[in-house]
Amino acid sequence: MAIRAKQIPELERMIAVRRNNGQSHNFKEDPRYKQCNKEALLGLGLGILNLIWWFVWGYGLGSRPVAEYTYILGFPAWFFMSSIVGAALFTILAIIVVNKYYKDLPLGILTEEEALKLEEDL
Repeated sequence: MAIRAKQIPELERMIAVRRNNGQSHNFKEDPRYKQCNKEALLGLGLGILNLIWWFVWGYGLGSRPVAEYTYILGFPAWFFMSSIVGAALFTILAIIVVNKYYKDLPLGILTEEEALKLEEDL
């Protein structure tokens, strides 16, 4: 006995999508993508700011002759500000950003009702 596409709804949908050149007309994007993109951009922004901080302090103060260095807690000021203060500052900023802007999202498959509720919450 042969299985027909009409007997399997998912197979029927896949065939219909293929007939429409890969475009599904009833496609609804997962609402979690919007939040994930926002979180990714926030993380990328923090990383870029950290790099700028490190570069400005490290090469700004660190490019002077050694005789002109000032020291903080035994470290050259450029190293202390770029590496020690920068690490502490951006760790605190990362904690603040995660607690304020990141959302706890379910990772499993969503039903249509769950997707609508999640879309409203975001």
